[in-house]
Amino acid sequence: MKKQPIISVIVPVHNEERFIGRAIRSLLGQSLPSELYEIIVVNDASTDRTQYAISVFGDDVRCLVNETKLGLPGSLNRAIKMARGQFIVRVDGDDYVASDYLNILSRFLTENNYMDAVACDYLMVDDAEAVLGRHNCLTHPIGCGIMFRIEHLVDIGLYDDSFLMHEDRDLRIRFLKKYSIHRVELPLYRYRRHAGNMTINGDDWKYFEERLYQKHEDEVPA
Repeated sequence: MKKQPIISVIVPVHNEERFIGRAIRSLLGQSLPSELYEIIVVNDASTDRTQYAISVFGDDVRCLVNETKLGLPGSLNRAIKMARGQFIVRVDGDDYVASDYLNILSRFLTENNYMDAVACDYLMVDDAEAVLGRHNCLTHPIGCGIMFRIEHLVDIGLYDDSFLMHEDRDLRIRFLKKYSIHRVELPLYRYRRHAGNMTINGDDWKYFEERLYQKHEDEVPA
């Protein structure tokens, strides 16, 4: 019988045939023994060759396919509900991570019961993986590179699936009302900046940002 994983890595993808292989390879190459974590990829109704790129890895990943597009938060929630690990961490399909990413983050949570979640610093990279800069995960937060205890995510109601953008900011605001996020001062995450980033869609970005301010009023950090 396969051992119960400690960590569930959630990888949401939509039309990421160019990058998903790199993301999965970085996760399969972790220093942590493979039986201690599972990789759950959610293919959110991709129309390119993303599914083929995922299938190359066979049973090394669990693949969920949304026949109808759910959006990013809906896909994340679907995967979290099927996760078997006690720790949840997200890696986007166009990003990748250092080989000790899972080992270090999970060690912090395992050895420090008072820590509710831990986040690592990250490197911003371009399409060629050249480093554009290093960022502090607390002063310049992103939705990835944070390892949560699954019971805390369930307690706050997971992601709000009506936020097709800024879902990470909404989750963080609700999470920090009850829990804390500790910083690991190591750049273990690689955040890819390219023309296809969802954040570049200006009108939609502004619309969901306005909704975020309406929902949380004075609680939205600058």
